[in-house]
Amino acid sequence: MKIFAVGLNYASHNKEMKRTFESKEPVLFMKPDTALLKDGKPFFLPDFSEDVQYETELVVKINRLGKHIAERFAYRYYDEITVGIDFTARDLQKRQKELGLPWEIAKSFDYSAAVGTFISKEETGSVQELNFRLEINGETVQSGNSREMIYPVERIISYVSRFFTLKIGDLIFTGTPAGVGPVKINDHLQGYIEERRLLDFRVK
Repeated sequence: MKIFAVGLNYASHNKEMKRTFESKEPVLFMKPDTALLKDGKPFFLPDFSEDVQYETELVVKINRLGKHIAERFAYRYYDEITVGIDFTARDLQKRQKELGLPWEIAKSFDYSAAVGTFISKEETGSVQELNFRLEINGETVQSGNSREMIYPVERIISYVSRFFTLKIGDLIFTGTPAGVGPVKINDHLQGYIEERRLLDFRVK
């Protein structure tokens, strides 16, 4: 099982991070399967970072083998969706970027890819018109709508499949809108698509 993630996919987040870089294609990175956090298990703050931040994202699950998938057929390659958290060690990311070094250690560490319960896309309606949000301790801290994506889901799937063979069970994190921020011990995170709570866990 592979975990793909898309960066720079919401203009609002790019603005809040003061990014001026513009890409004509999706920006990809990967997380190992050891990054997966599911079933409501707690997230333990790592000891190597003083600034672990949440990035709330829609996550799609691949349901068939695919390579060089045409964008117009990409909708056939996923049928489930959920909300997830791309945890980022922001201080490590900043340091690595300043040194011109890769920053996998800031994005791909153990349990940095939290996912909620997957539901059928038939239950959600158009995947490109979905509201999603994250609440921490009962307060909404981040929200977005999938129509704000620079690269929609089908474009992402098609692009990823140019370089990597997609297999059943692979996950794609589709990018985060503005509103990212830090987590701390005892925080209670709950993620929603529309009014359906799909993600629910605590920080330890």
